[in-house]
Amino acid sequence: MDASQRHIARWDLDKTYLRTEFDTLRDLVRTALERPDEKRTNPGAATLLREMVRAGISVHILSGSPEQMRRRLEDKLRLDGITWDSFTLKPNLKNVLKLRFRALRDQLGYKLPALLHARALLDHATKLSPARAPEEEASQEGNGRVLCRETLFGDDAEADAFVYSLYSDIVSGHVSPETLLEICERGRVYPDVIDRVMRDANLIVPGEAVERILIHLERQTPPDDFHVYGARAVPFYNYLQAAFVVHEDQRLPADAVLRVGVELVVQHRFDGDALARSYLELARRGHLRGTGVDDLSTAFERYDDRLPGHAELRRMVERLPQAANAARASWRGPDQRLPDYLALVAHHNPRRRGR
Repeated sequence: MDASQRHIARWDLDKTYLRTEFDTLRDLVRTALERPDEKRTNPGAATLLREMVRAGISVHILSGSPEQMRRRLEDKLRLDGITWDSFTLKPNLKNVLKLRFRALRDQLGYKLPALLHARALLDHATKLSPARAPEEEASQEGNGRVLCRETLFGDDAEADAFVYSLYSDIVSGHVSPETLLEICERGRVYPDVIDRVMRDANLIVPGEAVERILIHLERQTPPDDFHVYGARAVPFYNYLQAAFVVHEDQRLPADAVLRVGVELVVQHRFDGDALARSYLELARRGHLRGTGVDDLSTAFERYDDRLPGHAELRRMVERLPQAANAARASWRGPDQRLPDYLALVAHHNPRRRGR
């Protein structure tokens, strides 16, 4: 498959992949001085990201970390066995030199333009590309163009849910140019950045490209706070939950989900009941269909009982059929209402709101 036709995963780093602290100046200095081997990942995140790469998913990193940290962050990802297709960091030094101090913390004016520009380039690359494999048929539109779909990973410490949701609805064509312009103006995006946003949004071929927005609850934000973004947004507490979702979306094989579970058991002391509760908690919130449990059971049958975590995985698999019933009863469905972005933009950044 051509690289431009692969499924895309866009990942944030700080508090999504990495366990980063940046709430105080001391935190920022410590984070900047950490060696790659000192940086800690969130439990299960490295295994999930490796498995997504292994499954043929194209990984694109979009982080608010400053460009000056590129070498250390790339070295950390290499230590974790992660490969990627693009790696975008925030040009904080350039913003300071231009006296754009507001841009140092702003996410709307940084991530939204980066996402839209990447999508515009992708659409240009795939505009005339025909579908070439049976598994791509569901993504092929009537004009013969393959719609490259995306899964987005962020956290609740910044504005990821707002920015990702807005990006998704721009790509789908549900946000008009007039509304987008007003959102950017209310969000205090710099005028030249607004120009880039409007230009790239106009170049995108509309389509329902974003499958899921997965938000790591690093700050333990109540999941109900994200209902405003509709069924597409999935707040999660641990990366086994994220793996369950991506597996049900048929982007990740069942064996990969089990390997995420093994990491949580071996390195973070989860037991089988805790693994099963991770599924059930997500199911009760309506984010799982209950369709992937049989695949997980089949994959477990191939799992060598001499390997680490076998007993706990068995306990999880035994409890999943009952949890799948709860998932089918609670499934929220594919309906996706359009958030009121004009009302949300004034309070879209949790860090600013917290102050």
